[in-house]
Amino acid sequence: MENKAEVIIRALMVPLILYDIPSKLEGNYWSPSTAKPRRMNPSLVSSDSSIIRRDPNTSALITDSWEIAEYLEKTYPEKLIFPNKSKGLIRAFDAAVANSLRAVFKFPIFRTSEILSERKRPKCDEHWAILERVFNTSKEWYDDDEGKWLMGDTFSYADIITAADLFWFKRVLHGNEWEKIANWHDGRWAKLLTNVETECNAV
Repeated sequence: MENKAEVIIRALMVPLILYDIPSKLEGNYWSPSTAKPRRMNPSLVSSDSSIIRRDPNTSALITDSWEIAEYLEKTYPEKLIFPNKSKGLIRAFDAAVANSLRAVFKFPIFRTSEILSERKRPKCDEHWAILERVFNTSKEWYDDDEGKWLMGDTFSYADIITAADLFWFKRVLHGNEWEKIANWHDGRWAKLLTNVETECNAV
C-alpha cells in the first residue's frame, strides 16, 4: 500500500507520450511498437498519440521498444514483466517471433499501407498458409506449459509481445481477415489478446 509521499509523487508525475504514425484509423493507435509499452503500464502513457521521445519525469531518452520495456520495469515497477530472471529467455522469444513472422511480413505491411494511403494494394491470399504455420508454432510454444500465459500461470513481457502483434493484425487487417486469425485454435488468439488487455488494463 502506498504511503502519503508515494501518493503525492504519483499524482505529480507527467504521463509519458507515445508517438504513433498518423493513419486513417479512429484513435490513430495501431503499431505493435506502441502497443507493447501501453500494455506494460497504461497509467503512465497518454492517449495523445512508436517511441517514447523523452520521459518528462526523469529526462531519459528511449527509442527502442525493448529498451522501453527494460526502462519502464526499472523506473515504474508496478507490473513485473520479466519474472524469475526471464529477460534472456524472453529476448530469445522476441527474436523467434520476429523471425517466424518475417516470411509473411508483406501481408500486414500491405494492410498497414492501406490505412496510411488510399492506394490499392495487391491481395495477400498466398500468405495465409505461411501465417497459419506461424500461429501453429506459437501454439506449440504456449502448449509447453499449462496455463493461459507462455510461462504457464506467470504473466510476462513475452505475452505482451504476442498480444502487440495480434493487436496490430486486428487494427490493420480487414475484418474478415482478423476473424480468421481470431478463430484459429478454438479462438485462442482472440482470447489471449483479451486476457493481456485485461491483465494490463489496456484500452
